[in-house]
Amino acid sequence: MKRGLIKFNFGIIALIFICAFFVSAQTPTPTPAKVEDEGEVIRVNSRLVIVPVSVTDASGQPVVNLTKDDFLVSEENRPQTVEQVSNAEKVPLEIALLFDVSASTDAMFKFEQETAAQFLRDVMRPDDRATIFTIGAAPRVIQASATAEVSAESIKTIQPTKQFTAFYDTVTAAAEHLRKAPQGRRKVVVVISDGEDTNSVGIARAIQDGYRSLGKKIDTLDSKSLYQFTVNKRNEATAREQNRVLQSLQNADTVFYSINPAGSSYQLNKISQVGQANLQKFADETGGAAYLPKFQPIDLKDQYQNATNTRLNQETLTKIFRQLANELQAQYLVQYYSEAEYPQNRYVNLNVRLRNPQNHRLRARQGYYVKN
Repeated sequence: MKRGLIKFNFGIIALIFICAFFVSAQTPTPTPAKVEDEGEVIRVNSRLVIVPVSVTDASGQPVVNLTKDDFLVSEENRPQTVEQVSNAEKVPLEIALLFDVSASTDAMFKFEQETAAQFLRDVMRPDDRATIFTIGAAPRVIQASATAEVSAESIKTIQPTKQFTAFYDTVTAAAEHLRKAPQGRRKVVVVISDGEDTNSVGIARAIQDGYRSLGKKIDTLDSKSLYQFTVNKRNEATAREQNRVLQSLQNADTVFYSINPAGSSYQLNKISQVGQANLQKFADETGGAAYLPKFQPIDLKDQYQNATNTRLNQETLTKIFRQLANELQAQYLVQYYSEAEYPQNRYVNLNVRLRNPQNHRLRARQGYYVKN
């Protein structure tokens, strides 16, 4: 009995192995999912970061034909892998050009218009588009997303005014417009302004709230004290407005450039100094430039000297726009995937440099805000 039982058990075991063999033979072996495009990499929990970068040589001329191997990118001091680099020749340009129409800039308004119009004709190609804004009491679009010739002609229709200046709100409106532009375009804000703000919603609200907090006490203040109180409230709101505008620019992957017509006279009062600080901060953080030309006075009694200074100012402005055109022609879009986990709206520090810098000058954004 025991021997027969043993044989029966071995038979059952053998039958199980035979069945298992046939079942496995009929079951296909799992294979990796087929990738239709071998060049496409699907990433999970990663974030595409686009960094506009301009590279010029010692003479200010564009440095062309750079590849992803020429760039080094670190995020919060952690090296990143550059996935792709697109150069200016292959990527269309979307420009938002902002004109300050307040009384602070009307002395040189005419040749600013002429030079800016020529700049658009020189730098824009058929696929490029420009939108013209005015910085006045409120943001205003003069010409929306048009070709160089159409945009240049629309600039000539702008008239200076004596209005207040909503600088922060207009830059924010321009950034929001660029954020909605088609994907894969280089985005640039070019501002002709002294950067002063007297009428943006955040500034006006802070000043009015300050007045209300004084109550009847406001009637006891002399003009000097009331002015200083107003300046203090505006300064308190300035930091908040700067951060708001900067986040808008960064979220739109936009580079900020400015030309301050006030020149060296910006040092004459604190409001003008804050204005230039605005321009410089937005340029530094986004990888742009804040030009502060040394314009000559053109409202002298000597008409011959006014004519001479006008010509010199025209040459200075033309040179600045030529430098700006060189930067835009030297601009790259450096792209990488960040796999780090940060909370929403957290500011992430960036450092972009060249593997072989030589005597080249590189401008790039210094960080970005995390967004969905």
